[in-house]
Amino acid sequence: MSAPQTTLSQRIRDEIEGLIRSGVWPPGHKAPSEAELMAQYGCSRMTVNKAMSALAEAGLIVRRRRAGSFVARPRVHSAVLDIPDIQAQVLARGETYAFVMLDEGRRAAESDEEAELARGQDLLVFRGLHVAAGRPFALEDRLIALAAVPEAADADFASEPPGAWLLHHVPWTEAENRISAVGAEPEAARLLALDEGAALLAVERRTWRAGEPVTWVRQLFPGEAYDLVARFGPAR
Repeated sequence: MSAPQTTLSQRIRDEIEGLIRSGVWPPGHKAPSEAELMAQYGCSRMTVNKAMSALAEAGLIVRRRRAGSFVARPRVHSAVLDIPDIQAQVLARGETYAFVMLDEGRRAAESDEEAELARGQDLLVFRGLHVAAGRPFALEDRLIALAAVPEAADADFASEPPGAWLLHHVPWTEAENRISAVGAEPEAARLLALDEGAALLAVERRTWRAGEPVTWVRQLFPGEAYDLVARFGPAR
């Protein structure tokens, strides 16, 4: 029995997958346009589209409207009930990491929720961008309660991101995660280098130490870059 023939769309898919898995096309690399692939392989747009759709379904490329197709970044997997150290996770994947501080300051609480966190003292306020392999990875807005962590006022957040600093210096005893899917608003889209309205994973977290609130943070991840994983057993 003769071996089944490989279709042209399968050949295109296999060759592009080989370029990705071999590292010739690294994460973030822009793939040729459909018109360029049509010319290269002498085929129809339907054939190229079938191959690229299969690569996208396999998680190897990300297709962005009006921008083209790009090699997908490996997903970071994080347990839902854990507090991830984004810097450590990115470095563990063998990628470079940076935290770009966009804004920081100190102010009084401006809402009832913030007042509950502040406990009558000022809050440290941060906005920053986590960068993996030279590309935006997550946008973070964070408040730290000086009432609970007065030493944060003197911390060097230029050398260590606020989230990593808290994990390394302030043990937490209770945490609450709220996870939702949102569309990228104009500023978030610009900072994350995405189209406006692109799918984002929003993770909002509060932590306490011995009943005293420590921090509130909201992190926005591009939808293709992050997985939240839970493992559990049946209720007793």
